Amino acid sequence: MEVLCRLSYSGVLLGARAMIPGTIEAPTPWDDERMRLAASLLLVAVACGSAAAPDPNMTTGLSIRTSGGTVTLEVQVADTATERRTGLMGRESLEPYDGMAFVWDEPVEATFWMKDTRIPLSIAFWDDQGRIISILDMDPCSGDPCSTYGPGEPFVGAVEVGRGTFAMRGVAVGDTVELAVADA
Repeated sequence: MEVLCRLSYSGVLLGARAMIPGTIEAPTPWDDERMRLAASLLLVAVACGSAAAPDPNMTTGLSIRTSGGTVTLEVQVADTATERRTGLMGRESLEPYDGMAFVWDEPVEATFWMKDTRIPLSIAFWDDQGRIISILDMDPCSGDPCSTYGPGEPFVGAVEVGRGTFAMRGVAVGDTVELAVADA
């Protein structure tokens, strides 16, 4: 679909005829064909536009290499400002997923808060080398102000899971993270 989308947006107009200003052109058998072509290109453009929208229920694998082996989590991915801002707000549970990964293209210095998050969570932050730099436990918060949680240094990703999951599965600072990239 991606190749088809790129081709449809290439700017090439097939079957176009040059028109001299001020002349009137009689319809030809090509006009019906061009209308079908235009309708087809419109359908492709609509399909490509909708294919670009992320599926909010899409999940991917996140692997953490620990001293005891590899821990694999199935996570939702928040990679836009809106998705990162909303996070796990309002959820009663994490199921059927293990958690949510928050990712940035470049290192950031930011904090998380638990505003309107109803379940206690643990969060692990990783740097641009994929190394976990901090693991924190976070408490639910329904009022203002809410506590903020951050590693105190730049990071490119964080993953939230149910509180205690990292400790239970042997995940520690210094372990490495690999987030599977979904096919476009």
